[in-house]
Amino acid sequence: MKRQGTIFPFLISLITLCLCLFAPPCSAQNVSGTQLRTVVIDPGHGGKDPGTVAPGGRNLEKQIVLSVALKLGKLIENAYPDVKVLYTRKTDVFVPLSERTDFANKNHADLFISIHVNSIRNNTAPSGSETFVMGVNKSESNMEVSKLENSVIAYEDDYNTTYQGFDPNNPESYIIFSLLQNAHLEQSVHFAELVQNALGRAPITINRGVKQGGLLVLWRSTMPAVLVELGFLSNAKDRQVLISEDGQQKLATALFNAFKQYKTGYDRQHQSTDLVKSNPEDTLVVQKLDASTPVYRVQIFAVSRLLPSNSPEFKGYSDIRYKKVGDLYKYTTGSFSSKAEAQTYCHKVRSDFPQAFVVENGM
Repeated sequence: MKRQGTIFPFLISLITLCLCLFAPPCSAQNVSGTQLRTVVIDPGHGGKDPGTVAPGGRNLEKQIVLSVALKLGKLIENAYPDVKVLYTRKTDVFVPLSERTDFANKNHADLFISIHVNSIRNNTAPSGSETFVMGVNKSESNMEVSKLENSVIAYEDDYNTTYQGFDPNNPESYIIFSLLQNAHLEQSVHFAELVQNALGRAPITINRGVKQGGLLVLWRSTMPAVLVELGFLSNAKDRQVLISEDGQQKLATALFNAFKQYKTGYDRQHQSTDLVKSNPEDTLVVQKLDASTPVYRVQIFAVSRLLPSNSPEFKGYSDIRYKKVGDLYKYTTGSFSSKAEAQTYCHKVRSDFPQAFVVENGM
């Protein structure tokens, strides 16, 4: 009983944190006829935080991932001069986790790629790449990766205040992830799958799959976001690839190939400006958008199936519309000519849909 009494207030504070601090801002996103224009590349760790360290202490994660990140960015810039490539760091400096996705959010990034290297203490057998999206830790190994990556907040000043008492070593802190919706989970998983397929053709061929983890660096993102573990510094064969210039270039090229596939699909899927609305008879009405008149709506979720107009998943909200983008159906409610009105409505909607956000000229 005493233990339950301490857990309940802790969960309440975490839920408040989720809804008020880590939910994406109710700012408008123009999704009409858009293309992937901005990507943020996040080399993990840096400065006073070395990340994982190879046996002997000579090879550091922070050095490897920075090299791969810069190589990836250069490949993107050369192939797509119209794409803005931004980095959370380009030198050996420490950047708090809270500032990494905040940087991506402020720059309206379309994609966030966090690059890391794995390691297991006293076990040299594990090998291969794995890519994480934000979500519930579904296995002990996923939890260990999350604890390791989140533990870097200890390098930050006053991290208890920044993360509202979040303890990366306390499993109870991760309960909150089961209460979250990720508005970009499907897109994140799709990109993660492309990454894993591409890395499987790189020098480190073992594909450990796409996984979900309670990762703070992804928690705050308001765009599709992944954390890539390129390989294991604790494994001799992986390490040979990770520390070599040739291996780093091939890993960067694999990530670029995944980005190229994702951008091609993203641009193709976002070319349509049609609006599709479900009426009471569940027939489809296509509406053309007047591009000269901004319309702001609130996206409540995106799922991979078409829902009937009376679906309980809409929780009684009226004026539900959807737009199919690739394999996803993006559902919105409300219609406003003023962004301020839409933002006010968005904050109300979040009592039922915590990850709701405003879209402009999108549905």
